[in-house]
Amino acid sequence: MKTTDQIKAIAYSAIKTEAQSIGTLLNYIDDNFSAAVQEIYQSKGRVIVTGVGKSAIIAQKITATFNSTGTPSVFMHAADAVHGDLGIIQNPDIIICVSKSGNTPEIKVLVPLLKNAGNKLIALVGNVNSYLAQQADYIINCTVEKEACPNNLAPTSSTTAQLVMGDALAICLLECRDFNSSDFARFHPGGALGKKLYLKVGDLAALNQNPKVNIHDSIKKVIVEISSKRLGATAVLDNEKLVGIITDGDIRRMMERYDNIKEIVALDIMSNNPKTIDVDELAINALSIMQKSNISQIIVTKQGAVAGFVHLHDLLKEGII
Repeated sequence: MKTTDQIKAIAYSAIKTEAQSIGTLLNYIDDNFSAAVQEIYQSKGRVIVTGVGKSAIIAQKITATFNSTGTPSVFMHAADAVHGDLGIIQNPDIIICVSKSGNTPEIKVLVPLLKNAGNKLIALVGNVNSYLAQQADYIINCTVEKEACPNNLAPTSSTTAQLVMGDALAICLLECRDFNSSDFARFHPGGALGKKLYLKVGDLAALNQNPKVNIHDSIKKVIVEISSKRLGATAVLDNEKLVGIITDGDIRRMMERYDNIKEIVALDIMSNNPKTIDVDELAINALSIMQKSNISQIIVTKQGAVAGFVHLHDLLKEGII
């Protein structure tokens, strides 16, 4: 059994080896790489990403990244391709073949079939002298000096290099397409990430009640409104115009300050110039305002009128925080 220090040293060495391999990739970003990006960008088809073994797993991740950043992509396992999956490929599609050696039996069987169909072939390969590289229209070099594996056998540095080159391709294409946060939201509608990009405060406010009192309403009515609507605050209006806010904290401070509260009205204890946000603003912007202002709720307005409230708990429930 290795000691704690030995285990840490092994992990350090593995990470350092892979980091050095990634750094070497900077030397391989050449005109051929740029041409491959331009070919994909100008294509009317999809990107078919294929590979075998560990490279197939990396190919799946590259496919997922392409799809989520605006480049339509399909994964095709190299071994399954020769057993019917070649039917996935259409005339305008571009094929990226991921392989460390570029000489595996599956690749040697598959490549001639791809070439016969006339599709452009991009080799994302760790051996630029391999069969795959020789047959490809574009070569993206992923050569690594050594694997992080002490026996230099288990794919580690090589698969990391493939992954990074795939990300580089995806980001270049993203930039070419001027793919922005709104586009990203369309492809990621589920989960917290999507909600940060598309969920609006109006959507949340509509789920809550809308506490409101008049400036001359009694403190009893104010307390009942705050308590019944369960948002810890109420808007204060003067002729339907928003003039202030009263929170449960204001109620506590009033109780400390006054012995007789019978004559107190909303105007006496409200806070002026409450923080507001328009119904069409993103929920993530509401969170930013609340954090900066150190408040737990914010008034939502529509064309200047009070449309409701958004509470910090609403954002927490939706996974925005």
